[in-house]
Amino acid sequence: MAEKEQQQAFPLAPTNGYARSDAEAATADKDELRRQKRKKYMIYFAAFVVFQTLIIVLFSLTVMKVKTPKFRVRSSSSINTVDVQQTSFTLNMNAQFGVKNTNFGPYKYDSTTVYFQYNGIEVGSAFIPKSKANFLSTKKINVPVDLTSANLSGNTSNAEILTLTSKARLSGKVELMLIFKKKKAVNMNCTMDVNTKTKELLNVACK
Repeated sequence: MAEKEQQQAFPLAPTNGYARSDAEAATADKDELRRQKRKKYMIYFAAFVVFQTLIIVLFSLTVMKVKTPKFRVRSSSSINTVDVQQTSFTLNMNAQFGVKNTNFGPYKYDSTTVYFQYNGIEVGSAFIPKSKANFLSTKKINVPVDLTSANLSGNTSNAEILTLTSKARLSGKVELMLIFKKKKAVNMNCTMDVNTKTKELLNVACK
């Protein structure tokens, strides 16, 4: 009888540790899940940073890179009349100029004058008004031009080809994102041949 009372007063401890082991395992699983989530978030964050860096670098090398526009005489210019005398000539042409803008923003340029020369002597000019060339496009400008020479050295009466040069300097600004402005100036230096028989403008070459 006394032995039974002693057993009731002091119950025996569990013979196995399953309850404690399950709790510890659940806690360990939760900690592992947290670690995996943190690791995954860190990987995502690092990938995002790398992606953003690549985008910024690509953006700065393409969109934000300002290139110098090109200003040239276009081969589509046409000759209306040409009269060649022994030491002189007169020529009327519809000159077409092009301002090629390869930037991702408009190029706003000031007015300028294109000077035409024959054998280093100025024979005429064309006025280019102030305007702009839109992004990734070519602004075409049509200007009537009268070229006149007199008292030239050498006989030009039998000249079938007249070689002309055109020179000018165009100044302006390239606007990017409607915020950034970069000054850009371009020089025109073109040579061209005028066929006095067929009234064609040939071999237009610009540097």
